[in-house]
Amino acid sequence: MAGNTFGNIFKVTTFGESHGPALGGVIDGCPPGITLDLKFIENEMQRRKPGQSSIVTQRKEEDTVTFYSGIFEGKTTGTPIGFLIHNKDQKSKDYSHIKETYRPSHADYVYDKKYGHRDYRGGGRSSARETACRVVAGAIAKQIIKEIKITAFVSSVGEIKVDKDYNSLDFSNIEQNPVRCADPNVAVEMEKYIKEIRKEGDTIGGVVTCVIENCPIGIGEPVFDKLHAELGKAMLSINAVKGFEFGSGFNGTKLKGSEHNDSFKSNGTTKTNNSGGIQGGISNGMDIYFNVAFKPVATIMKSQKTIDSDNNEVEMSGKGRHDPCVVPRAVPIVEAMSALVILDYILINNIYNK
Repeated sequence: MAGNTFGNIFKVTTFGESHGPALGGVIDGCPPGITLDLKFIENEMQRRKPGQSSIVTQRKEEDTVTFYSGIFEGKTTGTPIGFLIHNKDQKSKDYSHIKETYRPSHADYVYDKKYGHRDYRGGGRSSARETACRVVAGAIAKQIIKEIKITAFVSSVGEIKVDKDYNSLDFSNIEQNPVRCADPNVAVEMEKYIKEIRKEGDTIGGVVTCVIENCPIGIGEPVFDKLHAELGKAMLSINAVKGFEFGSGFNGTKLKGSEHNDSFKSNGTTKTNNSGGIQGGISNGMDIYFNVAFKPVATIMKSQKTIDSDNNEVEMSGKGRHDPCVVPRAVPIVEAMSALVILDYILINNIYNK
């Protein structure tokens, strides 16, 4: 299967299935001599792992990372970094009812038609469990670009949203509530709503907002490798993502050019930041900010009409342990993918400048 590697210089290849013995990855192109904080990597994994609160899937996985290469005496060696994350709490019997049945809005049908043979247990390779590997790679990337601050938070769940501009929010609130919302009052509403949705046997979507601060000017390449294009690709590669907008996004279409243009100050910064920190596909030194839209989780505990592998119409309902809303656990994934993109482009920029 192609499409399992992300990046140009700092490359990440992931492997494994949701209910296989382990997930894993290989990181190539990591600069040598980087002192790694393994506790930081562990903490990032704790932010993504299942079972961390009452509003996420109750699958119990420690998501401990074991490194097998590329790190010696706490520093990167410049050789490929290989790692594994063992699965320990699979309940594959929960998926026996979909062995020959396609779940609506899942990848079951297309995987079967494309490959002719699929791992139906938990979605196999199409499961969001694969993103654990991305968080490992992103945690390493974050430590290489320490001066660049990447912060993501949940800005909406269903119709409940944060109405404040990100500049007026206190990011220290994000990890203080299970929804990972930067506004503690809105977080209470979101948590209550997610619990109600779960009781109904249903799911709900939401939006994760990400802010990248202190990104140097000049990151990004013309014409097809624009920085926002690569960030968009990174975000759209995450399971359940249905939309990406940066800067003024779709709201910018409602403004006149005279209202939307970012006027310069004498020091090269701009008075406004409708451009979202990127102009012509290249970072301009201002904050990069964007929104990532996540659909409702496709597995619901309600009866749905579907078809089986013989194209017979059947009814099915979800079983097993699933997130009623994916966005709280998606926050570290969005940050990780952002870090991978920014680091990769910084390495490209350095090579071009030699």
